[in-house]
Amino acid sequence: MSARVLLPWTDIDVPEELGAAYYDGVGAPPANLGDVEVYVLPYDRGPEPPKLIGELPSLRVVQSLSAGVETLVPLLPGGVRLANGRGLHDLSVAEHALALIHAAQRDLPRWFAQQARGEWAREHTRSLADSRVLLVGYGSIGQAIERQLVAAEAVVTRVASRPRPDQEVHGVAELPALLPEADIVVLVLPDTPATRGLIGPAELAALPDDALVINVGRGTAIDTEALLAQTSTGRLRAGLDVVEPEPLPADHLLWTVPGVVITPHIAGGSASFYPRAKKLVAEQLRRYVKGEELLNVVES
Repeated sequence: MSARVLLPWTDIDVPEELGAAYYDGVGAPPANLGDVEVYVLPYDRGPEPPKLIGELPSLRVVQSLSAGVETLVPLLPGGVRLANGRGLHDLSVAEHALALIHAAQRDLPRWFAQQARGEWAREHTRSLADSRVLLVGYGSIGQAIERQLVAAEAVVTRVASRPRPDQEVHGVAELPALLPEADIVVLVLPDTPATRGLIGPAELAALPDDALVINVGRGTAIDTEALLAQTSTGRLRAGLDVVEPEPLPADHLLWTVPGVVITPHIAGGSASFYPRAKKLVAEQLRRYVKGEELLNVVES
C-alpha cells in the first residue's frame, strides 16, 4: 500500500487501495503518518486535530465534517484540497433551531421551572404559526430550517449575502427595511469578515418589541453586549446555540437573563449526523481512489 487515510472512526469502509490509520482527536495521534494522503478530521474535538494538517508531508485532501471551514483554510499547505461537511448537519441544525423557537414561543423554561416546584399555573403563550420569520443565511441549512418553518405555518422571508430575485431571496443590504417587520430572526451565518457583528446595536434596536433572535450559525454574527442590553430589559428575547465569546464565561450575565435560552453549540451533533458523515466519508474515499471529482470541495 502506497498511501493511507487517517480516519476518526474504525467502522468506515476503506477501499482496498488505501491503508488506514485512526485518530479520534483524543490524546496523541498515531505515529508514522508520513504516507497519509487523506485526512478526515474528527468532528467537534477542538483545535488539536487541525494542527496535524501541517505535519502530514504526503497530504493531498482534508475532509472536514463541519459545514464551516473558515478556520481551516489558513492551515492548508499549497496544493491540498479541502472538502467540507455540507449537508451533514442540515436536519440536526434545523431541528435545534425549531426547538429553540418553540422553547421561547411556548415559554418552556417557565413550565420546566413550575414542574420542579410541583406548581400548576396556566397561561396562554406566543406561537410560531403565523409569525413573521426573517431567515438570514439561505444555504442548505437555512433551506432545511425553512422547510420546518413552512410546515409550522410561519411566514418566512429569506435573506442571503446577495439578492436572488428568481428565488425571492433578499440581500443583507435590505436588513434595515426587513428587521422592523420580523417577529423572529433566525441567523445561520458563517464566521467571515462580512458577517461579524452583522447584528449590532442598530439592527437589534430596529426589531419590534418582544421579537425573538435565534442564532445557530456562528456567535460572531451578533454583538453580544448589544444583545445583552436589549434582552436584559425584556424588550427582546433570544435562543442561542452559539455565542461570542465561546464558551460563554460562567459569570456572564447573559446566562441569567429571563427570556434567553442558551445551549452549548450542540445543534449539529445529533444522532442523525454520524451515519450521514460516515456515508459521505466512504463515498469520498471511493471517489479519491478512482480519481473522480470529490464532493463539497471548498474553492480557495
